[in-house]
Amino acid sequence: MEFKNLILFFVEALVYFAFMVTLLHQRHRIGIGVFITALGVMHFLETYLAAVFYVQLPFGVLSPGSSILFSGKLMMILLLYLKEDAGIVRAPIYGLLAGNFLTVILAIVLQYHETVSVVPGRVVDLSFIDEMGWLMLWGTTLLYIDALAIILIYERLGRPKRLPIWPRLFISGAVVLTFDQVGFFTVLHILNDAPMSVLWGGWIAKMLATVVFATLTTCYLGLARISAIPVSSRPIADIFNDLTFRERYEDLLDRSGRDALTGLLDRSRLEYEGPRLLQACVTAGSVTSLMVVDADHFKTINDDFGHLAGDQVLRAVAATLQQGVRTGDRVYRFGGEEFVVLCEGLAHGEAVARAEQIRRSVEEQIVRPDGRPVTVSIGVSSSEHDGATLIALLSAADLRLYAAKRGGRNRVIGREVSDADVRTVDDFA
Repeated sequence: MEFKNLILFFVEALVYFAFMVTLLHQRHRIGIGVFITALGVMHFLETYLAAVFYVQLPFGVLSPGSSILFSGKLMMILLLYLKEDAGIVRAPIYGLLAGNFLTVILAIVLQYHETVSVVPGRVVDLSFIDEMGWLMLWGTTLLYIDALAIILIYERLGRPKRLPIWPRLFISGAVVLTFDQVGFFTVLHILNDAPMSVLWGGWIAKMLATVVFATLTTCYLGLARISAIPVSSRPIADIFNDLTFRERYEDLLDRSGRDALTGLLDRSRLEYEGPRLLQACVTAGSVTSLMVVDADHFKTINDDFGHLAGDQVLRAVAATLQQGVRTGDRVYRFGGEEFVVLCEGLAHGEAVARAEQIRRSVEEQIVRPDGRPVTVSIGVSSSEHDGATLIALLSAADLRLYAAKRGGRNRVIGREVSDADVRTVDDFA
């Protein structure tokens, strides 16, 4: 029996995680409300099972509601924070807290009704609803504390020496669930006279669930290339400010970080998003390549045909760049006639080949007012060879861009460029 219950323990954890992560992953198609509503609906079942439903496992007595469903919910909240923002995380917590307050209030009022028996053998037990309401209210209060704590601990574990994803998930989950187990058991013991075996069995089960959910979450983050928000270098107390205001800043950034002429993302967006994307790739163990694209002899177009003609060429180059990159690649106007392309998950050789396709497309599709083709020079760098910071990639790609200029323009230069060519770039500049 104990072995069967242990197998079912893992099955329930896998089913819960797979279902909830599917809803979260598809949030852009079906809406984040579906995921949040599912979290809320499960709260009654979690509390009910934690109050009355217990099974025997080899290491003690436990309730799947507390050890699996609640542990899974806490990991889902952390995953929601990593992928979205604090405003979204607050929604299910405040919604559950408000709904449980209403449950308690209505349970109190309902007890004053004079009821009639309609179904034979059934007796109304409002005291149970009242008890469940208080348990859900206490559980939601703990959830509010748990959600803040798991985020703060996860952030803290990233500084000063960055831990890999799995240990950060496990340690933060284990610490918070230990606190939660003590807090919830205390009230459960007062209301239901739960024995001490429930405390220890439930704690061991929550630690085992933390191992399972941390492992599943790490695998999901790796497979989907979704990573944690880079850890801030600010004091830990300031994270509370992030939890409140970060989503407003990102909304403002999304509306303001566009180049007015070309419609591309602008340099401020590159400086904000680039480090985050690179950190995510480092954490996930993937590669990012960067291209610096510069229109050749662009000054002569402005001088000979006017700035309106130059603007038209820039818009055409921008459109060709967007057509030439993959879905998910990000194109920025870096300044003047210079553009930057960030390619997540694209190895250096593939990025050089992609840049060559873009170079040919520009030459074949865009012409100056005098009928001559417009050409571009491109320098390519990648995190696998040139460093994992935005400055390192920009510096390497910029050197190769000027090597391409020095070599006659209308060409792509990757890391295959000789050291001698790179060292003489400053002479050209």
